[in-house]
Amino acid sequence: MCWQTRLQRLWLLLKIGVLLLMATNAIASLPETIEHIKQAVVGVGTYASTRGAQASYRGTGFVVANGRYVVTNAHVLPSQLDSKRNERIAVFVGVKGLLRRAKKVAVDTVHDLALLKIEGSPLPPMSLGNTSQVREGESIAFTGFPIGAVLGLHPVTHRGIVSAITPIATAGRTSQDLNPQRIQHLRQRSFKVFQLDATAYPGNSGSPVYDPDTGQVLGVVNMVFVKGSKENVLKNPSGITYAIPVDYVKALLERAGVKL
Repeated sequence: MCWQTRLQRLWLLLKIGVLLLMATNAIASLPETIEHIKQAVVGVGTYASTRGAQASYRGTGFVVANGRYVVTNAHVLPSQLDSKRNERIAVFVGVKGLLRRAKKVAVDTVHDLALLKIEGSPLPPMSLGNTSQVREGESIAFTGFPIGAVLGLHPVTHRGIVSAITPIATAGRTSQDLNPQRIQHLRQRSFKVFQLDATAYPGNSGSPVYDPDTGQVLGVVNMVFVKGSKENVLKNPSGITYAIPVDYVKALLERAGVKL
């Protein structure tokens, strides 16, 4: 065997070893990523000092920017607070659900996103990725609090892929499906969303969808807003999960004057 052939074989073995090492690291990286993500994922709800059950859990959020801002779905927040009960927006941190007061800074009703500012010391933030880099078939994970009011604030992670990048609303199968609400969606909300093959549950709304290896946020789980737009022609809505692309989060932060 000539030395050129031996060199080629050695180079091939080296490449295979590098690929195996990369694959091993990719598999092992998700647990490490989750350890960081759990510190940045919070519960979102309300509290009132004058009612028996002081805290009310409504959904999930995640910390961004300088550690004092939280992103969630707009529909997670109450339409109005009960002033008679001194009701306020709250963020719940950690398994013990330590309460942090929060105030609404900005809302994007078109993309169903909300930005909160929390009191107290900063929390570990998540970094934001780039929507343009997301492709169909891309691996994703999301962490949140499914059925948090029942199961408690124990972060739960689901893993899957981006099964489709699809418009938020479809025209419907017949003219009978074109009700005023759907027409409004088609006219004003023509953006695309990520369809995921991982199942989210009530309480997951507002959960960050992220790259399993880097932990960068790619989108925000939405369990109500998107399904109401895309699947309201179905009598029995499917279990498909959707996510709002992260670029709309960036735009909301920019409009609010929050630096990343």
